[in-house]
Amino acid sequence: MSAMPQPTPPQTAAGQAPLLDTKLIVPFVNSTKKVFSTMVRVEVDVDYPYLKENAIATYDVSGIMGFSGEILGSVVISFQSASAIKLVEAFTGSIFETSSTDFTDAIGELANMIVGAAKKDMGMNSNITVPTVVIGHGHCISRLTGVPCIVIPCKTSAGNFAVEVNIKPSR
Repeated sequence: MSAMPQPTPPQTAAGQAPLLDTKLIVPFVNSTKKVFSTMVRVEVDVDYPYLKENAIATYDVSGIMGFSGEILGSVVISFQSASAIKLVEAFTGSIFETSSTDFTDAIGELANMIVGAAKKDMGMNSNITVPTVVIGHGHCISRLTGVPCIVIPCKTSAGNFAVEVNIKPSR
């Protein structure tokens, strides 16, 4: 396993650190690697996180989950279409068209496992929503304003995906 890159806080336009606590990012790196290693049987190489500048999803297939309670915001697991198809096949053992409910269920379940494991590791009292899956090039995702969205780029033998984290403590 490759060493996990430690995220560095991106700077705001004024040069001040944003509201995001980088300790909220590490659980997503760890849970992503663990879920893909154990459930999909694919190793994930995580690149350095970066600040997302727009609302457009990184890739074409997105599993979206919201947070409430002591953590507010959302997390998006965004896949390249071809990668999503291959990873769903590795996860389920079956090939599905992207229009299939089985495909969207599998993407939602991967998002649920990643976000659920990260939530547990954060040790805060929070709730997560049922996953929503959006498929289509250039789709936009509404996010918390005033809170940075950090993209965790991930590479696998099946292709790329990204974990987009836009969360903050509610207190």
